[in-house]
Amino acid sequence: MTHEKRIEIRWRDLDALRHVNNAVYATYLEEARDEWFVRALGPGGNFWDYVLARVAIDFRRELTQDDEALVVRTRLVRIGTSSLTFREEIVSLAGWVAAEAESVVVARDRDTGRSRPFTDAERADLSAVLVGD
Repeated sequence: MTHEKRIEIRWRDLDALRHVNNAVYATYLEEARDEWFVRALGPGGNFWDYVLARVAIDFRRELTQDDEALVVRTRLVRIGTSSLTFREEIVSLAGWVAAEAESVVVARDRDTGRSRPFTDAERADLSAVLVGD
């Protein structure tokens, strides 16, 4: 399942050079990833049991206020023992790629704060999403 989220470019997203600040790209990715989890895990899913462990962003082209909005595409590409790997793109409404990213999210044990293996139910739900794409 590739999830797409349209995001308006906000004035506060811009830096002194009047383009979208590089740190804001991470926020855009997070907003789309959060929605991906809601769709993938359904209304009963516990979204607080996952934490971002890694994000790598390749910036391809700048976005400005004139672009008005963008689309973030989020796709699950790998399920590990306790981690999920996502491929993500930030795309202008005109269709060109502004950034490509890879994110790793880890299942977290609430009591210890450490990573934990996926439960059988989580793995089944996540595998269905991966196979469905």
